[in-house]
Amino acid sequence: MSTVGEMIRKRRKILNFTQQELAGRLNISSQAVSKWENDVALPDLGLMPRLAQVLETTVDGLLGYQGAPLSKYDERYQREEFYWGLNPNQLCYDLMKLKPPARPYRVLEIGCGEGKDAVFLARCGYRVRAFDESQAGIDKAMLLAEKNGVHVDFFRANALDYHIEETYDIIYSSGFFDYIPDNMKEEFTAMLKKSTVAGGLNVLNAFVDKPFMKKKEGQQRTPWKSGELFTCYYDWLIHRCDEVIFDCNSGGVPHQHCMDVLIAQKQ
Repeated sequence: MSTVGEMIRKRRKILNFTQQELAGRLNISSQAVSKWENDVALPDLGLMPRLAQVLETTVDGLLGYQGAPLSKYDERYQREEFYWGLNPNQLCYDLMKLKPPARPYRVLEIGCGEGKDAVFLARCGYRVRAFDESQAGIDKAMLLAEKNGVHVDFFRANALDYHIEETYDIIYSSGFFDYIPDNMKEEFTAMLKKSTVAGGLNVLNAFVDKPFMKKKEGQQRTPWKSGELFTCYYDWLIHRCDEVIFDCNSGGVPHQHCMDVLIAQKQ
């Protein structure tokens, strides 16, 4: 579990506050914030509710408990049908070609949604842990695993607050990376690389911003620049490094997306 200091630092960076800006909102010194983030001192108990409010989380969230507000996907996942369907992503087949389940390789999926990819990989013989911030998605994923007669260690967590404490043979994420704020991208990918065993894979994709494509109104994502994801893995063996443009009709409005797809292996 992350420390209180780590949670404060992560939330501050997500909101793009400097230590001085956070201190100003709390009427304290920036040195006090620095001490918190370096785990030299803890915030006063009476300050915690205000601190949580400024950092747009809860006191439980600052303490490392996953009591976060409802995910915006909860409403979509509460419907009977599967929002993303049940067919596994092509990336699942791609990773199987590179690391077939000759033994039960450990997989961590970040942003698993309703669990279709995690359950598919478990059916193929991988040992899978998977998480999402949507409890409705996790509940649906657990039912899907039960229906398919496999075990997946599903749990709820916010990926931007979650600290990976174990190592994995494969870290997999599809459709989440463009929710990572710009000022956390380098730190986040560094955590994934550190949490991957030698010879292991990171299998990822990220939406890319293109000036000739219209952005959806109210879009809260932070698209990557073309090739930016690949440069984070310059020191790994790259098995796949593609940029694809595809049509989409989500929300009932036809539009296009551009996505960078990466499969990289730690040496």
